[in-house]
Amino acid sequence: MSVATMRQAVRESVSGLPRAFWWLWASTLVNRLGAFVATFMTLYLTQDRGYSASFAGLVVALHGLGGVISSLVAGVMTDRLGRRPTMLAAQASTAFSVALLGFMEHPAAIAAVALLVGMTSNASRPAVQAMMADIVRPEDRVRAFALNYWAINLGFGVSAVAAGFVAEYNYLAGFLGEAALTLVCAILVFIKLPESRPERDLSAGAVAEPEVRLGTVLRDGRYMGVVGLSFLVSLIFTQGSVGLPVAMGEAGFTPGDYGLVVMVNGLLIVVLQIPVTRFIEHRDPQKLLVASALLAGYGFAMTAFAGSIAVYALTVCIWTLAEIVNSPTQMGLVVRLSPVHGRGRYQGVYTMSWSVASLVAPLMAGFVIDRHGADWLWAATGVLGTVAAVGYWVLMRGLPRETPAAKAAPAPAAPVAPAVGPTSAPAGGA
Repeated sequence: MSVATMRQAVRESVSGLPRAFWWLWASTLVNRLGAFVATFMTLYLTQDRGYSASFAGLVVALHGLGGVISSLVAGVMTDRLGRRPTMLAAQASTAFSVALLGFMEHPAAIAAVALLVGMTSNASRPAVQAMMADIVRPEDRVRAFALNYWAINLGFGVSAVAAGFVAEYNYLAGFLGEAALTLVCAILVFIKLPESRPERDLSAGAVAEPEVRLGTVLRDGRYMGVVGLSFLVSLIFTQGSVGLPVAMGEAGFTPGDYGLVVMVNGLLIVVLQIPVTRFIEHRDPQKLLVASALLAGYGFAMTAFAGSIAVYALTVCIWTLAEIVNSPTQMGLVVRLSPVHGRGRYQGVYTMSWSVASLVAPLMAGFVIDRHGADWLWAATGVLGTVAAVGYWVLMRGLPRETPAAKAAPAPAAPVAPAVGPTSAPAGGA
């Protein structure tokens, strides 16, 4: 491929998206550049503070539990208060709680603040995803979600290396650095991002729009089916950070070997996310989700046959390709199934599926490996991938394609005047 062709491909991948999207993208990148706590929490507690592995596991679990709780609360806030106020509140409170965690000494205080960090750091996700759906045209959403996912992985990859050097110098500096970058993220939102929540049509004679509450989401059978399938896929992908290092350690490989293998995941996402998204952008999402579920399940299942770093890296290549395809496609499906005035709640429930998986996956990996061995864990991922693929095939049968009229649905193309306070919130409870 010539340089000119590559430039044309990049230009087509990033063109046509509104300015507000790029400020949202920039805030995501800055936020992930400061991802210190999620990466080094276990090492900080065991190596720097001298706590046991079991206490470190408890703290990490509480951090994940905070994400489960905040997913639903933030989803409601996103719809009732607005996207922008929710993001500002989440990012400001994250900066405060992360900085506070670095100064905690008592085990109970560390555990309590870790729960708070988990709640605040996950609270902005429904708002970010809802705002992205608001401001990007339907036909561009898969590309937009892919670019955002690319920013997440690029930022995380850079932060993991930088934070490693910071941790060798001073862990407190890592906590304060993440707090500072999160504040920068909040400043970007405050200065550059207007509120995007669609207003209800209250004009005389307008068709009354049904109120969307959490109960509405939970009674939406097709959508909750997608959330359940998302949970299964999340269980599979999370094994890359919980099951894989344990299995490689039991097989005699070093932490450095695991680091080299898992590095392939981040590298491939950074290199392939944009070109693969251009290839899949307008293809049938049902087939893409079925294929990605099978690739994820059997990519991990192949780990049972790995005996060298090269083969482990090959399995990572397979399930990373599944991740590249699944993430933007599934996000596009979630938005497609979400009513305009209920996007926050719908996104909150979807985000919760990943948070719950982050709690269940370590327990699943530990139980299966201890009782039956790592090969049974990898066989289980193959089964989960097959179940998810069949589920996607069944749930998406009869789902109509987006029509030109749907693609013309209103999305704010031009920014409106920024306002810190909420716009008119719908009445009623959560």
